[in-house]
Amino acid sequence: MVKKKKNNNKSNILARYGVITFAFVLLAILIVGKLFSTTVIEANAWNERAKRDFSRVDTISPERGNILADNGNILACNLKAYDIKIDLRHAKVAKKKFLQAQIDSLADSLDLYYPRRADLHSLPPDTMKKYSWRTKLNAEFAKDPSKRTRSLRIVKKGSLYDFETIKKFPYLRDFQGSGYRHPLYKEERNTRIYPYGRMAYRSIGRVNENDNGEFHGFSGLECDLDTLLYGRPGLAKKVTLTSGVGNWVTQPARRGYDVVTTIDIDLQDMLEEELQKTLEECNGEWGTAILMEVETGEIKAIANLQNLGGYYGEALNRAVRGFEPGSVMKPISMMIAFEDGLVKSVNDPVDCSPFQRTSDPHAPGVKTMKQVIEMSSNTGIARVIFRGYASNPERFYDRLERIGFFEPLHSGIAAEQIPSVRRLEEMRGNRRVTMTERHLDLARQAYGYNTLIPPLYTVAYYNAIANKGVFIRPHLMKRLIGNGMDSLIDISRLTRRVCSEETAEKVKQCLKEPVWGDHGTARMVRDDRVMIAGKTGTAFPVPDHGGTYDKTRRRYAFAGFFPYDNPKYTCMTLILAGSGTSANRTSGQVVKNVAIKMYSRGLLNNSASYTEQKKGEAPIIYGSPNSSAIAKTLRASSVKAIKTTDPKHNISVKAMPDLSGYDAASAVRILEQQGVNVRLNGSGRVVAQSIAPGSQLREGSTVVLSLRI
Repeated sequence: MVKKKKNNNKSNILARYGVITFAFVLLAILIVGKLFSTTVIEANAWNERAKRDFSRVDTISPERGNILADNGNILACNLKAYDIKIDLRHAKVAKKKFLQAQIDSLADSLDLYYPRRADLHSLPPDTMKKYSWRTKLNAEFAKDPSKRTRSLRIVKKGSLYDFETIKKFPYLRDFQGSGYRHPLYKEERNTRIYPYGRMAYRSIGRVNENDNGEFHGFSGLECDLDTLLYGRPGLAKKVTLTSGVGNWVTQPARRGYDVVTTIDIDLQDMLEEELQKTLEECNGEWGTAILMEVETGEIKAIANLQNLGGYYGEALNRAVRGFEPGSVMKPISMMIAFEDGLVKSVNDPVDCSPFQRTSDPHAPGVKTMKQVIEMSSNTGIARVIFRGYASNPERFYDRLERIGFFEPLHSGIAAEQIPSVRRLEEMRGNRRVTMTERHLDLARQAYGYNTLIPPLYTVAYYNAIANKGVFIRPHLMKRLIGNGMDSLIDISRLTRRVCSEETAEKVKQCLKEPVWGDHGTARMVRDDRVMIAGKTGTAFPVPDHGGTYDKTRRRYAFAGFFPYDNPKYTCMTLILAGSGTSANRTSGQVVKNVAIKMYSRGLLNNSASYTEQKKGEAPIIYGSPNSSAIAKTLRASSVKAIKTTDPKHNISVKAMPDLSGYDAASAVRILEQQGVNVRLNGSGRVVAQSIAPGSQLREGSTVVLSLRI
């Protein structure tokens, strides 16, 4: 019996070995067959595929260059951001026991810190429920696990901090592992950020992603200097490596240049603040302002604001768009008159009686050249120009052309327009134009009508007058840095003379009169601290759809320079508002207030008066009576205790400010000064607030700010 069992075991073992051997032989036959099929039968197809793959060249996107302020502060730069998503089909999610309480806790955390809508907490209850994470997550978990989404996005353009924070939320913190072993994952993406928010928004510009996934500028400096900022794409091809197939970089991507702009952040903030304040006071529709350095032609600040329905925000860059300038054109016409010898002295007289269907609103008597500019006489400037151009009106256009009036400025601002001034020829198309009509047009061109001139051109020629007749092209780019190069813009290439120094001095004297003369049209711009010279101008707008002038509104302009004796800055403001005010009270005040602020900070070749007065004095500590130790450490002269009031009697109602675009620190500081509590959702800059701008804000209340990068 035992011997028979032993034989049976041997037979079983041999049978098993036979099966295994047969399986290996069969597998070997299949491998050899597949190898034969691949290398012989399908050889051409595989060779073609290999040739196609190994000949493919992939493009490596370059890193875009930064845009910097004149002091090196970053105005635009690149940042790695992440789209944070949940894979609800993940194996660990399918295996995990569904607990409603955990899902609701996760939804509550997301609603608090990463709401689906930035204004979620200010929505009506029904709408809030619709857009809450609780509704969204419950709808997903109600589905069969195989039909849930693999990419439920939680945060768009979040940070690594956001990713780690969400990973610790209820329900998600129960999962272990990282990468593909965890249902929460992130997708990296490049994003362009602007640390100063909407400051100089239109001038700095923005970028867009095209169909190829490349980021290119579409407005402002981002657009105008895109070829420099974008850099040069790299190239990579597929190669065989010991560990398989990989990418071999044949041409590295070259990073774009860093562009240093002429923008001064402090002056930019100053100009925007004064423009907004004036627009609010006059209920203006929009305004644009430019501040330019006389000696260098650098645009130190440029602001564009528009009423966007209850608040003023950065809008279309009207500084480079053509408008009828009105009387701010008169000093440029006067410059031509002096240069051509049509008048010799600032005291030469001219008859200002009615002329070319125009009368002088400031009495039709005889006026000197100073008085023509001081009182803004249309007939006076027209009669002076007629002395040289009445016989050939078309020559006035030619004269403007000789001083480069129609040449592109290439300032660095996208969508820049050149002035539009009709050449008053005898033939217009197939129609003969009478001399009477040509004379009427010539008179109007002399005092700023029948023309379209961008404010940037106007301020550039005022700057030439302040700069002793030397025109410097206004520009926003100061230098290029990158790829081993640090290139400063050569100002001499942007310079030309448009009139003699003697002519510039005469026009400069005339421009002093509107502000400082007894009958000047800009007497409210006068301030003893800073002597400003400049000219007002008004013009009726024409509706966008065409037609006649809209007499219910006006464009108010003021262009000038300061300080008068040694001009350092040229500034122009243009505002569209109702017809019930004046350039003296609107645009002129923007220039005046900016000049005073610059003076107070010692920026006009002066010493800041406050600093001089306090020099050498020991500081005084304002705090509690127990601050003597701190005062001793800081060598303060004394301690002044701050009195507090009973909070019950210190409740005040204030208006909620518009914090859109502010960084978190600034927004918190502003609200805490208002006496309210702040809760932040997300990171980056403010994109929404739980209390609408302009609403009543009561001390002790809580404001929720939603932030995004």
